[in-house]
Amino acid sequence: MQMTETEMMLKGYGLTTAEFLYRMPDHLNILNTFVWQDYDLAPDHPRLFKFIEFWQDEIEGPLHSVRFTHRREVSPGEWRNCQGEFTLH
Repeated sequence: MQMTETEMMLKGYGLTTAEFLYRMPDHLNILNTFVWQDYDLAPDHPRLFKFIEFWQDEIEGPLHSVRFTHRREVSPGEWRNCQGEFTLH
């Protein structure tokens, strides 16, 4: 059974965005870009590295470079128990 996005965030997953620069298979001097996003665990990034392995095994365009960023959507200090909320004009 797959976890929901909220469950993943509570377990420490964050949104990882990667930009792949790769060479066109027929024209190796031309670079193209591909953007990938998924929830992943830092600092090991198992899903990102699994995708890179898939790319190297299955896709013809050789990778030139990969640039990525990671952001935890929920951190421990962001959750708090509220009993009520007041709005002032």
